[in-house]
Amino acid sequence: MSDWPQNAIFYHVYPLGFCAAPERNDFDSTPVPRLEKLYGWLDHLRDLAVNALYLGPLFESTSHGYDTADYLRVDRRLGNNDTLAAISAELHRRGIRLVLDGVFHHVGRDFWAFRELRKRGQSSVYRDWFAGVDFGVRSPLGDPFGYDGWEGHAELVKLNLGNPEVTRYLLEAVESWIREFDLDGLRLDVAYLLDEAFLRELGRRCRALKKDFWLLGEVIHGDYRRWLGPGLLDSVTNYECYKGLFSSHNDRNYFEIAYSLNRQFGEGGLYRDFPLYNFADNHDVDRVASSLRDPAHLYPLYCLLFTMPGVPSLYYGSEWGIGGRKSDGSDRALRPSLELEQIARESAHAGLARAIARLAQVRSASRALRRGDYRQLFVSAEQLAFERRYEEETVIVAVNAAAHPAELELPVPGSAFIDLLNDGARFQADGGRLRLDVPSCWARVLVPASRNAG
Repeated sequence: MSDWPQNAIFYHVYPLGFCAAPERNDFDSTPVPRLEKLYGWLDHLRDLAVNALYLGPLFESTSHGYDTADYLRVDRRLGNNDTLAAISAELHRRGIRLVLDGVFHHVGRDFWAFRELRKRGQSSVYRDWFAGVDFGVRSPLGDPFGYDGWEGHAELVKLNLGNPEVTRYLLEAVESWIREFDLDGLRLDVAYLLDEAFLRELGRRCRALKKDFWLLGEVIHGDYRRWLGPGLLDSVTNYECYKGLFSSHNDRNYFEIAYSLNRQFGEGGLYRDFPLYNFADNHDVDRVASSLRDPAHLYPLYCLLFTMPGVPSLYYGSEWGIGGRKSDGSDRALRPSLELEQIARESAHAGLARAIARLAQVRSASRALRRGDYRQLFVSAEQLAFERRYEEETVIVAVNAAAHPAELELPVPGSAFIDLLNDGARFQADGGRLRLDVPSCWARVLVPASRNAG
């Protein structure tokens, strides 16, 4: 399994929105290299200690990117293949890995093979490329045949992954991406609906080209172990903790997130051996600043995101606490175009980006935070403390979501501690017990004074 993501801090960008691309593709215009906007953000990523960039759908599509028309061509609204190859080269020069979206469950109606099916009908050699094709009925969009779509959406045509020609086409496309764009991994859209045989063959082919190639699956419900393990996926989206991160603050109930962390990563935890992909928001859900009732809770929430087990990811713009909600079924408000200098200057939460940068630096300097196990030390309605340990390094994290400072008494291994997060503040334990004051809506990250994190 890939090892590098355990040391990663991800930044997630939805390119079509970020680059202010036209909503629909005319499939005729000259490519416009809007994706080059990313160059102006790379110093910002450095300041956030980001070392992995996840870019949402990039290949030629009809509208939002998840309705693919051509797997071999970068969407002309973003540029061309040379545009992406140059960006990848610059990212790798800066030590930043590149992960792209892989959309293999369905395609758009403008996908070349589906256009051929619509044109040729029953005589099309591509009729078996799609699931549920039935010439005895009409589709909701007026085609003289029916077919399966993703969750009933007729504009998203389900591929027949049981057809060897389809899987061969998709796998060869991915191999070309790895060679042409030097990819380090893929985030698999709706991985929970992909056949296990396809996932295994995808993993085999990718890892044959790059031994440490990383496969992340979008999984929303169920036991994540179904998709994790040798030959399968390296990680999945941790939707359980995504929900717990904001709702435990809104309900002033840290017992919720504490339960999830214990269940997943505590002694006997279900996913102790898997670095799950942790996030506060993404392109499909409301921005966390719009989900929280108290804006001050952005700070303890990100303290948890960067110190809990797993791989932390930031969704572009959320480091400044921007809002965004789904409206009338549209995701557009979640996927805006942002100008770096403007958002940094006008943000109502300008201090949040600096706080996140500090948290990222602390995490990057600590093997225990990146790779350590998890043991709960204390939990109450608005305070949570836990220990992360890796080999000889121990880190103690205490988070306070209350509107006032909190004093905790924690069992600790040692007598003197330094706070890595707060200017090296020092604390003394007595008889294995540490009395610790934690600032309002903030955290302390302690290491024994006799040992530095690294």
